Amino acid sequence: MQDITYQYRAVTAQHNWEKGLAKANKEKSIRFKATLSLLICFFLWIALLHALGLYFFTKGFLLTRLVLDDQSKCESPPIQTSTYALGSYEKGCWHPKVFDKAVIIIIDALRYDFTVPFHGDDPHHFHNNLHVLYEAATQTPQSAFLLPFIADPPTTTLQRLKGLTTGTLPTFIDAGSNFAGTAIEEDNLLAQLRHAGKTLVHLGDDTWHSLFPGYFDANLTHAYDSLNVWDLHTVDNGVTEHLMPLLTAKQESRWDVIVGHYLGVDHAGHRYGPDHPATKAKLQEMDQTIREIVARLDDQTLLVVMGDHGMDVKGDHGGESDDEVEAALWMYSKKGIFGRGHNGLTKPPATAKERPVGQIDLVPTLSLLLGMPIPYNNLGAPISEAFVGPGDPDWQTLATVNALAAAQINNYQNAYSRARGLDDSIFAPPRQAWDNGQYLWQATRRIGESEKYEDIFNSFSEYQQETLKICRSLWARFDVPSMVQGIALLASSLAILAFFSRSSGMAGPASAATYLGHMSIVGCITFLGAIITHWLLSGARPLNAGLQGLGFGSIVGFIIALFRSQWKKPIPLPSSLWGWLAFIVTISQSIGFASNSYTIWEDEILFFFLSTFAMMALISSIRQDSLADRNLGVAQSITFGLLTLLASFSRLCREEQMPYCRSTYYASSTSSTSAPWQLVIPLLTATFLPLAIRVYYQQTGSYEGTATVWIDFLLRFGLVASATFWILDAADDNDWLLSHDKSKLKMIKIVISRLVLGISFVVGTAFFVRSQPCITVKVAPGSDGNDKVAAGPKSVQIYGSSNIHGTRYYLLVTSLLVGLALMQKPMGNGALAIFSVQILSLLEILSNNNLSQSAIGPIILAALGNFHFFKTGHQATLSSIQWESAFIPLTTIKYPFSPILVILNTFGAQIMSAAAVPLLAIWKQAPKKTGLLGAVANALATFLLYHATITLATTMWAGHLRRHLMLYRIFSPRFMTAAVVLLVVDLIGTLIALGAFWFNLSSIAEVFGWP
Repeated sequence: MQDITYQYRAVTAQHNWEKGLAKANKEKSIRFKATLSLLICFFLWIALLHALGLYFFTKGFLLTRLVLDDQSKCESPPIQTSTYALGSYEKGCWHPKVFDKAVIIIIDALRYDFTVPFHGDDPHHFHNNLHVLYEAATQTPQSAFLLPFIADPPTTTLQRLKGLTTGTLPTFIDAGSNFAGTAIEEDNLLAQLRHAGKTLVHLGDDTWHSLFPGYFDANLTHAYDSLNVWDLHTVDNGVTEHLMPLLTAKQESRWDVIVGHYLGVDHAGHRYGPDHPATKAKLQEMDQTIREIVARLDDQTLLVVMGDHGMDVKGDHGGESDDEVEAALWMYSKKGIFGRGHNGLTKPPATAKERPVGQIDLVPTLSLLLGMPIPYNNLGAPISEAFVGPGDPDWQTLATVNALAAAQINNYQNAYSRARGLDDSIFAPPRQAWDNGQYLWQATRRIGESEKYEDIFNSFSEYQQETLKICRSLWARFDVPSMVQGIALLASSLAILAFFSRSSGMAGPASAATYLGHMSIVGCITFLGAIITHWLLSGARPLNAGLQGLGFGSIVGFIIALFRSQWKKPIPLPSSLWGWLAFIVTISQSIGFASNSYTIWEDEILFFFLSTFAMMALISSIRQDSLADRNLGVAQSITFGLLTLLASFSRLCREEQMPYCRSTYYASSTSSTSAPWQLVIPLLTATFLPLAIRVYYQQTGSYEGTATVWIDFLLRFGLVASATFWILDAADDNDWLLSHDKSKLKMIKIVISRLVLGISFVVGTAFFVRSQPCITVKVAPGSDGNDKVAAGPKSVQIYGSSNIHGTRYYLLVTSLLVGLALMQKPMGNGALAIFSVQILSLLEILSNNNLSQSAIGPIILAALGNFHFFKTGHQATLSSIQWESAFIPLTTIKYPFSPILVILNTFGAQIMSAAAVPLLAIWKQAPKKTGLLGAVANALATFLLYHATITLATTMWAGHLRRHLMLYRIFSPRFMTAAVVLLVVDLIGTLIALGAFWFNLSSIAEVFGWP
């Protein structure tokens, strides 16, 4: 009988040890996941504080004007005229009706210089194509006139349509609603026409249906998607197809006013830029179309052709540059009632700087010509050329229409003052002109002094202009207390991040539960308390009061937790040279945003800071004791600097940088397409980027396992497919495939783009979540020393473990890169590829100099993200938004995908940088390194601290400089950019980066156990 007691005890001990190890691993796993979940909630609460701060500041900074509900009445003119008693819709309400019908044609983005002859030696493609407007205004001045038509910024289509129909000024905050308009409820020209029983027909841009739902005849109206800037012809062809039959004698009784909105010129500008054959072709098409409309027009119909805004040198719009606001207005009638007698200038202005009229002036002009009341909120003046008459000037008519408009403005001004509680002294400056005009008007009616009509015209015109100036200033009034509340919330959340990330006295992730608990409990209590108190005291909707309570209660909760934790170190100041460099980079940028020139040249400033970091890293590496470390540090510092220099050659200049800047992002400074040579860049990326990444992996023996599959196959395939997409897009833009069906080409592009996005965000995510670490485990049998297999223990070798955390996590960055690179033009594709290698270079520099815990890593990574925001063809301006990116994988607008695609295009660099944050703490760390979660949390908090500081600075300077001339051109767009970036990196850093770290560490723990 064999005694196996010893073997039994050994096996039992081994089993118990394994069981205990499994139990310990499970406890560590649960503890890690619980702590990480609390950290995610903590950072989401910080994001909530950021959103609240931005909300309250924006609510006070980007005000909307007070809209009055009053409506003008046909039977109640604002002033009695001597020539016309109370009228009716049939004869005219306030003034005799001149036209029974009107055809209003909007050629989107019709800039004034597109319509006048160019006599220089070097004409552009947009010159001398649209001849009919100038010809008619010159050859038959009694039938047509052409004038510069100045838009009020922002020059987005939706805001321009509001001004063109209400006669009021737009507000800046409305620009955010350009994707989906809100119905106009205030008095407007179309509402007056509808109330008069007129049949309205709309053809073209569907934005009109968002603004005026139910206004148009359903049987005759045809709306088309307005935002597919890749499609130059569908809308225009549809408008012309349905418009021409309506102008025949058989159809003219079916309608009273037709609004036709052509989009081809605007889309050609967005896609190609104004100086392109496509723009030329669309202008020539519009010339032919207008000639055909004129030929079909009868004597009782007014034809109006206008642009709602212009376009800049790249074909974009949204801002307030001259090219963006200088549109064209052309009126035509076969009655021959127009004139120039008031100024004697028969030819149209040579430039938009001569004799311009405001776009709001169209509303009173059309209202009176069509016999309608002037909308109640109108601030415009009748256009003189439409009423002065042919031959000698008809001062009586000019005086009459201006008296009506001025009187309506006076009524509106009085009602607005009462509603706002404004002091009478605010409108005192134009009062003298009003009193003088009214005195002369009454005297003329009483004693018939006809020679005074010109003086009456001048007085009422002066009153309108002065009142308009005051209204502009009134609607720029700010709610300072709300702005201060927003700034206070942003500053407080910044302080929380600073204490959490950089204070050595804080307890790290373990304390997140304490801070989160106090912040949420106190915040919810103050939220409910504020709502109840506000409701009991005022009875009004208490949401804002509750949000204020939530925000400031959360701050109080953090302070309570801070003191209860016996925190001792008062201020988290830097303690090393690198820490001070990070501090200086952040603070100096924040101070610089007070200067408009600094803000304009921000991309160059970031280039300087990044180059400075590369130089300091080089100096630090040279001082390393180890030759290997010294060589590695020097090589990576030089690589980082050279890549920064290479990326700087991708540049999109903003208008204020000219002529000291040369754009390279597109084919030229006047183009929105890529040059043929730039198509090589995505191919180079697909060829060399995987090789560069492989070099970094091989340095630590990590080019093993899943890394080989992803980098060599999936990454390369995705980049090749992206390059193919942009080659096909260029072929489409430049008509290289003349015999190919463009619709089929578009479908091929959509299939490729969806394939790339699927590889990036679906396959890449699944691959990252399920993949094993980038290691190879080799097990060999033991040897007895004579090259014979022995029964002893086996030899186990693990390849790639020295950087097991970093190399696996970096696969996520490359996965995001595939999709984000597709969303950029070829130059942006190359910039993001450079950025991905710069991240690796930065990680090696930090590891080589023992800076993984320093603030310099997160700060430089955040600065890199902002730097490559500019290098991917963006600026802190509305006009630089690449709206066409919404249609890369789509044929039409689809929510929420279209806005998401624009966000991926615009903020792709910041998204990559936020997702890469955990790498700063886990690069080249041992498999069972403890404290990684705390290091990742500190890195993320420091990263967010940089963005929160930039946002706070731009917010404070925008508020402080709210009366600055360049507020809406420079400071406000920069604040808006920083605000959106902060919210984006909050969500990406919290949900994507921390979530990915969860899966990364779990995968490694399956092999090595939980640390």
